[in-house]
Amino acid sequence: MDAALFTQLLSDKKVTDLKKLGYKYPQADIPEFIALLKNGFYKPVPLKDFRGNKLVYLEGTTQVHLSAAKILLTPQNSAQLYGTKAMEEEIISTFTIENIDFSRDSVRKIMAGYAPGDESENRIYGMKKGLEFISDPAHAITEENIFRLYDTAVGEFLPEEDSLLPGNYYRHDAVYIVGERVEHTGIGWEKLKDYMGDLIRFIQEKTPMNDLLKAALIHFYIAYLHPYFDGNGRMARLLHLWYLVQQGYSSALFIPLSEYVSKSRKGYYDAYTLAEDNAQISGLLDVTPFLVYFIENVYHKLDNALPVPATTAAFDEALARGRITEKESALWHFVLSAYGKTEFSTKQLEKDFGNAAYATIRGFVMKFEELGLLRSIKYGNRNKYQVVS
Repeated sequence: MDAALFTQLLSDKKVTDLKKLGYKYPQADIPEFIALLKNGFYKPVPLKDFRGNKLVYLEGTTQVHLSAAKILLTPQNSAQLYGTKAMEEEIISTFTIENIDFSRDSVRKIMAGYAPGDESENRIYGMKKGLEFISDPAHAITEENIFRLYDTAVGEFLPEEDSLLPGNYYRHDAVYIVGERVEHTGIGWEKLKDYMGDLIRFIQEKTPMNDLLKAALIHFYIAYLHPYFDGNGRMARLLHLWYLVQQGYSSALFIPLSEYVSKSRKGYYDAYTLAEDNAQISGLLDVTPFLVYFIENVYHKLDNALPVPATTAAFDEALARGRITEKESALWHFVLSAYGKTEFSTKQLEKDFGNAAYATIRGFVMKFEELGLLRSIKYGNRNKYQVVS
């Protein structure tokens, strides 16, 4: 193949869709192009497809901006391991992705510490416990802990026909998945122990792969293997987040990553399908479409996910100058954790914080607006507030 044509094909955005690439370049020999990719351009990873071949990806096509990693590494001035608002939105989004029945009021009820009152709230409670489990840095990613996470977040609340057999970490029968443009058969149950073992070694070993891409690949592989009868999508997203936490990306617990997935659900499912469709043409499972999806729809959308450094700096300066009381400092950290960038009212803050008089709350929002840390938004004769970003 002519070098100029090869370069053109490799740099084309449709390189993640081999069928469309062939339509766009009728003069190109796609099998020859694939052969050239196999000869040094595909980067292998130590995970296997169902035929035993290594998964691959195009390193040059999957570049993550350094800013995304910096955002996820930004330390949070919070006594909480997991941002309250982020956890609430993560639960809402992960259930929305899978069309699981729930209500936002029920999520808020469980987040407030109330006992579950029905099956839907049991599932919410399970996800809350699962998110708390992965937020603990002492919980390393091992086979036993993955099972503990599954049992805590999903398995305990499944009907009997979808439950695992006693003593089993994975399903004991075939599973077929039909969803929004996704049709897939999970790997044969008798191979799950070996394949999941490979995944756990891949997670635990240091690899040259970018951490954010590796997290997305772990996400893909759980859904690809489908080790459970139900809850595979939730487990894939939990493992993705868990890996980032284990690698020190503590702000991943203050940003609901699944919210970004929920907003681009079609692209999320299409990326799974595209990877398998391409494999029918190339003979290799190239995960580039899924990695590109996460780069474009999640990682590169995080720019405004946290308060800007200037906001944090302004708080630190005011604190150092003695302009902020201990109670106001606690309120500020609570606002960052509980609301993130979401608007809130003084009444809502009073109720949610639960340890300050309304006059204190009112004084706090007025002072922090003056300091440039909060902005007010008028709704008729009422005001709501939001962290400046």
